[in-house]
Amino acid sequence: MRIKPVVKILLASLAFLLVAVSGFFFWASSANYPEESYRQYLEYDYPSNPDHDSVYTVVTYNIGYLSGMTNNRPVVRRKQLYDANLRKVYHEFKQVKADIICLQEIDYHANRSFYVNQQAELAKAGYNYVFQAVNWDVRYLPYPYWPVSAHYGEVLSGQSILSKYPLQENERHVLARVASAPFYRQAFYLDRLAQVSQVDINGQTVIIINVHLEAFDKTTRATHTRYVAELYKKFSPTYPVLLAGDFNSDVGDGNATIKTIFALPGIKSAVAAGYKTYPANQPAKRLDYIFYNEPYIEAIEAGILSSFGEASDHLPVMLTFRLK
Repeated sequence: MRIKPVVKILLASLAFLLVAVSGFFFWASSANYPEESYRQYLEYDYPSNPDHDSVYTVVTYNIGYLSGMTNNRPVVRRKQLYDANLRKVYHEFKQVKADIICLQEIDYHANRSFYVNQQAELAKAGYNYVFQAVNWDVRYLPYPYWPVSAHYGEVLSGQSILSKYPLQENERHVLARVASAPFYRQAFYLDRLAQVSQVDINGQTVIIINVHLEAFDKTTRATHTRYVAELYKKFSPTYPVLLAGDFNSDVGDGNATIKTIFALPGIKSAVAAGYKTYPANQPAKRLDYIFYNEPYIEAIEAGILSSFGEASDHLPVMLTFRLK
């Protein structure tokens, strides 16, 4: 039986479309950089005076790529939005004078934030020791799904620890992926990470654990939380430990995964349960935390830094402490 010309054209068109879509998929989801570059330790030489008379400050902040309250929303953004939010966050960090900053959702080279290296710009506030951990490296990110004009394009982003004190033994832990996610989502989805650094504060080693746990799948988030709990328990008997980041779990929820952390022996949360960090314009949930081991760390002051306003859809958490 002969195939009619119109059917041949239709089949050829479908084959071409399949090849084109498949080619775009594999190109878009492929990495721009080698995996060995995903963990980098950087040093700068900016003016810095970290002498605080034995009292230190740590801040954790999910900066949401400095997209403010538009983060993860299907809107087209202008560079002026990012520039204004960068100036705001830089100014506030200068005012807070934190010694260590744990950042999540920070862009190093991304179309969505106009290719500004946000880490490098914020380090100019006096943070000469930086641990960069990439968790998202794609050539094109088709998200939000609609409209196409709001797609992110190339993305290189991750988590950063900025410090006024030297960082050592920097580790990048890749957490489990959502096992039930379809392949096309897996191809474009970020790696959830735990960063571990040893900070040398005037000759005393302090362990910093910076995390950003799964947001959408509770089973996976529970797995992440247990992994992070084991990291904490590895160091907490011997060193002062600061465990900070976006845990994507509100302790006020009935069966919240974050309660695994609260149940750890000797651990304390920097901020009381009543405080909220998300969304920044009308905080209703507590997703961001700083924990510490009480045998080694004495809390002096803690709170939510509402002065950062809507530079991100999260608010930062701050802890001022003394080493025992």
